[in-house]
Amino acid sequence: MRRRAPQVNNKLGDGLGRSIDEARSPWLMSVSEVGAGMTNGQFNQGARLLLIFGAASLAAVGVGAVVCAAGGVPTGSWARNLAAWLIGALAAAGMAATVRFAVLTAVPWLAVAGLAATFFNPAQDGVHRWVDAGPLHVNVAMVVLPCAAVALAMAADRWTVWVAAFAALVLLVAQPDASQATALAGVIALVAAVRLHNRSTKAVAIVGVGLLAMLAWIRPDPLQPVAEVEEIVGMAFGLSPALGGLTLIAQLAFVAVPAALIRSDDRLRLGGRALSLCLALWVVTPMFGAFPIPLVGVGMSPILGAWLGVGLLAALHRRPPPSPARP
Repeated sequence: MRRRAPQVNNKLGDGLGRSIDEARSPWLMSVSEVGAGMTNGQFNQGARLLLIFGAASLAAVGVGAVVCAAGGVPTGSWARNLAAWLIGALAAAGMAATVRFAVLTAVPWLAVAGLAATFFNPAQDGVHRWVDAGPLHVNVAMVVLPCAAVALAMAADRWTVWVAAFAALVLLVAQPDASQATALAGVIALVAAVRLHNRSTKAVAIVGVGLLAMLAWIRPDPLQPVAEVEEIVGMAFGLSPALGGLTLIAQLAFVAVPAALIRSDDRLRLGGRALSLCLALWVVTPMFGAFPIPLVGVGMSPILGAWLGVGLLAALHRRPPPSPARP
C-alpha cells in the first residue's frame, strides 16, 4: 500500500524529494514498516497477523459480494463492503505502525462514549444502535467492540478498564442489542477467568455479565431482518449449497486468525483470543435473532471494527507491553 517518489537529479528536485519524504504520514509509512517485518524471509507476528487476516477477511467480503450480486442486491450496497475493507486495512496498518500501549486505558472509554452517542440519534422502533455520519449509518458497537476486547485483555490490571467494560455492557443492554451484549459479556467473562485472581471477584464478574447478557435477550427487539444483512447465509444456501458452504468457511477463517496467530506474550495471546471470541459471537448470535452477519453480510461497521481490533493487536505485538500489576 506504499509508493516511493522517484529521484530527481537537480537541486530543486532533490529538495522536493526530501520534502515529500519528510512529509510522509504514518499511514504511508506503515506499509513499509509492515514490509520491514520480513527479515530473512520471515514475517514478524504483527505483520503476519495483518496479512493473513487481510486475506481471510477479504475472502469473506468477496464471498458476500458474490452472493449479493447473484441474489440481485444493488451493486452500491455490496460495493461499500469492499470500500470498507480497503479503508479498514489502511487504518489497521496505520495503527500497527503508530499506536502504543499507553492508549489501552482510553480505548474502552472511547467505546463507552460511542455507545452513549447512539442515544442522541433518533431511535428505530425504539432501538438505539446507530449514529448517522453524513450518508453513513454506523453501528457503533460493531466498530468499537473489537478494540475494546483487545484493550480489556491487555490492560486488565487497570481497574478503570473494568469499569468501562461494564458501563459499555449496560449501554448495550439499554439499546438493546443482544448480539453485541453477548459478545462483550463473553469477552469480559474470558478475561475475568484468566486475569482476575480473587475467586470472589472473578465469580461476581462472570455471573454479573451473564445476567446482563440474559437481560439483553429478553428485552423486546422489534426490528425486522434485511436479507442481505442478517440473512445472507440463508440467501447463499438458497442460491447454491456450495456457495452457502463457502460463506461458513469464510466466517470460520477470519474468526480464527487472531487467536491462532498470536503465540508470544501471555497477554497478547489473551488479546488474540478475546478478539476471536468477540468475532465468533458476532457470527453465532445471528442464528438466534435478526442480527448483522459480519463481513459476509452487507454492512461496513463490522468490517471496520474487525480491522481496527486487528490493527491494535498488531501494534501491541510490535511494542510489547510493560509487566502488569496483579489485579
